Amino acid sequence: MVMAQSLFIALKKKYSDCQIDVLAPDWTFSLLERMPEVSETISMPVGRGQFGLIQRYQLGRKLSQAGYQQAIVLPNSWKSALIPFFAKIPRRTGYIGEMRWGLLNDARRLDKSVLTMTVQRFVALAEQSKTKFSPDCPSPVLRVSQKTVAKTVEKFNLTTEKKILALSPGAEYGPAKRWPTAHFADVAEQKITDGWQVWLFGSEKDKAVCSEINQKTGNNCQDFSGLTTIAEVIDLMSLAKIVVSNDSGLMHVAAALDKKLVAIYGSSDPKFTPPLSKKAAIISLDLSCSPCFGRECSFGHYHCLTRITAQQVLSMME
Repeated sequence: MVMAQSLFIALKKKYSDCQIDVLAPDWTFSLLERMPEVSETISMPVGRGQFGLIQRYQLGRKLSQAGYQQAIVLPNSWKSALIPFFAKIPRRTGYIGEMRWGLLNDARRLDKSVLTMTVQRFVALAEQSKTKFSPDCPSPVLRVSQKTVAKTVEKFNLTTEKKILALSPGAEYGPAKRWPTAHFADVAEQKITDGWQVWLFGSEKDKAVCSEINQKTGNNCQDFSGLTTIAEVIDLMSLAKIVVSNDSGLMHVAAALDKKLVAIYGSSDPKFTPPLSKKAAIISLDLSCSPCFGRECSFGHYHCLTRITAQQVLSMME
């Protein structure tokens, strides 16, 4: 969703008076509210992996009354193109994906040799026809209100006098994208010794890794895992001086907040989904076995992550 903002910005640059409404799961709304290019959010009635033909048809018929001129479909699945089709939106743009001829009437063939990055594939759909060149991709910029930041700080009874290091040690995809907790803890301990605060961010699924890091530092970190909404994470992360993160959604949030960022890559490819910020530094060992895009290491050693040392990360924070 953060990378999709690059498309929204490109559309606004190309068509300054266009209205952009976004159909998405409810949990993304707090992100979309931070994007000034988005006018309205529309709740996706069907969960991920569900077909929900009746619900898709009903929403499509409802949207047919809204007068939309174009729908841009970012997912490549066949079912994701059904709602714009049912809504009879005149121009329905997207990549062919799962053979979506008919559902999309502005179907593009994806040339992966030209559009090597996910964000490029999104932004290219702002063009009137298939592009033979990779487009310029504006960086996402999430809007932050000092008023809401202050409320979030008050809610968690925080002080912001000391410098803040934000750590995002989770990665829902799997362990092959997670730098070892011991290494995160080493970085945290060094910055705590230097007089910094260390804040740990993650979802409910990241509580175990965040707790482990906190325990290794003598519980001297502030652990927000599973306690915050996405909006609150954005507010709190905006206060950080530096962010260290695995390749994850929160990495892209940090980049969109224009934070100094150290992004750690294991099984994934920094050339495919890099943080879209000039302040981001990327660590990837580029081993012969990586990027493998695996959820787990097929060799069992995770060298692409374990061999990235805490000292390397600390040196990139200077």
